[in-house]
Amino acid sequence: MEEYKVTVATGTSEYSGTNNYIYVTLVGENGQSERTILDNPGLDFCRGAVDEYKVCSPAPLGPLLLVRLEKQRYWVEDNWFCRYVTVEPPGGGIALTFPCYRWLIGDVKVEIREGTAKRLCDDTSPQLLAHRKAELQERQTIYRWTAWASGIPKCIDAKTEADLHQDVRFDSEKRSDFEGSLHYAILELSLKKLAIRFGKSWDDLEDFKRCFWKLKSPIAEYCMEHWKEDWFFGYQCLNGSNPRMIQRCKELPGNFPVSGDMVQGSLAPRTTLDKELKAGNIYLIDYAIMDGVPTNVIRGKPQYIAAPLCLLYEHPDQGLIPVAIQLGQTPGLDTPIFLPNDPPLAWLLAKIWVRHSEFQVFQLLSHLLRTHLLVEVFCVATLRQLPAVHPVYKLLAPHLRYTLEINCRGRTQLVSADGIFKRVVSTGGEGLLVLSQREYKVLTYRSLQPCWDFQQRGATTLKDYFYREHSLMLWDAIHRFLLILPLCGCRRNGILFPIGPGQQQCTKWGIGCRATKLRDYFYMEHSLMPWDAIHSFVSGMISVYYQCDSDVVEDPELQTWIKDIAEEGFVDVPTFGLSNELKNKAELVTLLSVAIFTSTAQHAATNNGQFDWCAWVPNTPCTMRHPTPTDKDAVTMEMIMDSLPDVSQTCLEMAITWHLGRPQPDAVPLGQYPEQYFTEPQAQEVIDRFRKELKDIEEHILSQNQGLELPYLFLLPSRIENSITI
Repeated sequence: MEEYKVTVATGTSEYSGTNNYIYVTLVGENGQSERTILDNPGLDFCRGAVDEYKVCSPAPLGPLLLVRLEKQRYWVEDNWFCRYVTVEPPGGGIALTFPCYRWLIGDVKVEIREGTAKRLCDDTSPQLLAHRKAELQERQTIYRWTAWASGIPKCIDAKTEADLHQDVRFDSEKRSDFEGSLHYAILELSLKKLAIRFGKSWDDLEDFKRCFWKLKSPIAEYCMEHWKEDWFFGYQCLNGSNPRMIQRCKELPGNFPVSGDMVQGSLAPRTTLDKELKAGNIYLIDYAIMDGVPTNVIRGKPQYIAAPLCLLYEHPDQGLIPVAIQLGQTPGLDTPIFLPNDPPLAWLLAKIWVRHSEFQVFQLLSHLLRTHLLVEVFCVATLRQLPAVHPVYKLLAPHLRYTLEINCRGRTQLVSADGIFKRVVSTGGEGLLVLSQREYKVLTYRSLQPCWDFQQRGATTLKDYFYREHSLMLWDAIHRFLLILPLCGCRRNGILFPIGPGQQQCTKWGIGCRATKLRDYFYMEHSLMPWDAIHSFVSGMISVYYQCDSDVVEDPELQTWIKDIAEEGFVDVPTFGLSNELKNKAELVTLLSVAIFTSTAQHAATNNGQFDWCAWVPNTPCTMRHPTPTDKDAVTMEMIMDSLPDVSQTCLEMAITWHLGRPQPDAVPLGQYPEQYFTEPQAQEVIDRFRKELKDIEEHILSQNQGLELPYLFLLPSRIENSITI
């Protein structure tokens, strides 16, 4: 009689344990063990328990293939979450780990495999091949594509979060915290409205301070003090919640007739607009995508939107500052160009209108579409096409945690016909869908890669562009995690060393660095770090499992996965530019880097600061209740107050941005993997290197922010969640 030592680990979240019967059977190449009951109901399998048992077999089983777990009802149905099973062979030896991380619901039988990641070609056993096929067939019946609306990425087929399988739902603590936080925010909203005046306009800008009760933050308070200042307006274009819209202006658009005389007073001495355009110091933010979007009606009153153009100048002393604003796409007498030397209230109202457009674009496009909905495509395709033993499934699973549920909640609670956007946002209702469809139509795969995005926008040299520096660091670390690639010179202990004299300069990122200037290398070291870290991680991990390009090409599960992403998820987007097949390792590494970067760093950049920038509502108003001004001299404080959100809208904007932007108590930071899908030492070594690089980035960012009056910490690795959970 052969005796195996079996350890079973139960989940650590609330209600993970069970009092039902649990059975185990070990399946090897030479046969099966006895079907063994593992406990007395109600005594073992408590929350967080790690229980040991003995399982007998009449003969040696040979190499173990599967562990079969069975749950049967004892008294009442009681679901069970299994983390993993380990099996130690007779006579001792190395224990094998079988990751599970699944709910067993009802009277059910589940078979799990040993944790070594394997591609389809690595399996020769008919039993294991059949197991892969059966697993995918089952998942494809559970996880199905649907179109929530035309002209946007496809999503999971679930009307509400209750329709989702338990494996992709919030755990009990997460659900309680999410709903409790929302109720707390709504309660404070109600108290504020009662204490002030429901549905009324404010009398003066100072009145908005009456909303700053418990819901506030240091940056929100700083914003309240400095929001009128031009430098602060420019700072938010670089490091606010929508930091990827600014672009270098090589020549003025034909529909934005700004003359040199108009802006001369805003420029540095002894220069002109033409000179600064040629020098690359003039930048543009163009909200043309907002033009003609249907507007919302709130409590019977029409709301208003604008499609501004904003010209900015990188002043040698003042930093990035706005120098001209036009609030519509068609110039004319009723669409004046606002300038810093205009009457102060007119210039202030013009900036408020730009920030109002910023709210719409960052919430619906930069945040919802370009992170939440994009990552959902990867999530659904991964669940449908990759078995749990596949290395890409193991790599992506931690970065897709909770995304399906938060997106379902967003569709039902935030952007639905009767959701929060309809109640408080000027593009609520039909407008939000039209805006999303416009962005999706021109969305490109390349724009999701920060190195190309910054180059395309001409934003590679902007000073104090912390979002660029930090995001590129993280991108590169993730990419190297998947496939170690040489960059400019060599990188030792996280530091980039310059190439030697006469060596070829680096053009990989399309940025080009001049090897003769230390300053340029210092910039490259900093700017390549964030995307760099993620890109590194992905690169190293993929190299463990794919030795050459043909390994990628000849992986049928991987090819079916990319086909599902390109043809099902990103359907009807003509300019996206993602192929439906993977031709080499580099393409796979880039695609996985995009998925992980978007679900971690990019989401953090747009989500985590939304309360900071929106809590002082005049800085980033969610709606405007009065049309854009047509006469600069006619702007009054009364007009500004009639335009800004009323008391009710203000309180709701504060409450919701706090609820959605606050740190999550159960957050798993980037690079931490409590669910250990990978068991082999090579993969663990790559993960350890990734964590070390993230630690170096953390220290660099903290050092960079020392002494700054306004720190930029949204991309601090310890504050970036490993997946989109909010």
